[in-house]
Amino acid sequence: MTMKMNSYLATRYLGIPAALLVLMLTGCSSAPMVSEGEIPPQRSLQSVAPDDVGKTLPIDQYDPIEGFNRGVYRFNAWFDDAIFLPLVGAYDFVMPDVVQKGVHNFMNNVGDLENLLNSALQLKGKATAHTAGRLTVNTTLGLLGLWDPATEMGLQQHDEDFGQTLGHYGVGPGPYLVLPILGPSSLRDTTGLVVDAYVFNEIDPLYFDRNEDAWEFTYRTLNALDTRKNIGFRYYDTGSPFEYELIRMLYIKKRELEIAR
Repeated sequence: MTMKMNSYLATRYLGIPAALLVLMLTGCSSAPMVSEGEIPPQRSLQSVAPDDVGKTLPIDQYDPIEGFNRGVYRFNAWFDDAIFLPLVGAYDFVMPDVVQKGVHNFMNNVGDLENLLNSALQLKGKATAHTAGRLTVNTTLGLLGLWDPATEMGLQQHDEDFGQTLGHYGVGPGPYLVLPILGPSSLRDTTGLVVDAYVFNEIDPLYFDRNEDAWEFTYRTLNALDTRKNIGFRYYDTGSPFEYELIRMLYIKKRELEIAR
């Protein structure tokens, strides 16, 4: 998936169960082969494009393990089409819209804890104040975040993560990475994702002990389904024969803008 799905999903939204992690690692080591016509083959931009294409589509992003990344990208496309989107479709069919909205608001409210911490670490006074206000209003008036009165009051959400915090203090992105299921990332952003996951687990108000596995699985699954439902991107639906390069460029540029703001 693209853009927003880089460093947020594993911490704030997905919290993927152990079984899913096994599937991720298996797919990472050996991307599934697809029959001709099922998924369009990826072509190298450098091999077919004229020399001046770089003027409109940069191709020099640091991607030293491109072959591996492309394999993970194909696995992600297969996983999304064969497993994730059908589950999202079932969730959308079964759950009433009002329940889905409540789940989405609730997950966003919990995620504002991560936003608050990283905004504070970056010394962003206005974003920190807005996020603290959102947490207070939505947790109280919004009944633990099931409703979102804070947005109606002008307290917009500020998405922040530890990858952005590292970038804010001058840490470069390093090599481009495509993570299993989670999608576009970089060495810096993957490091940030791991830190966010650890810290968020420590401060998560919905901490589950070993006797609440069923509830935790339900919570994590709802996180995943809600997140994917609210991301419009579909693999091989961009209309570009160079989708891999396009997504890579957009991701890198988006992260640059997020860090600079």
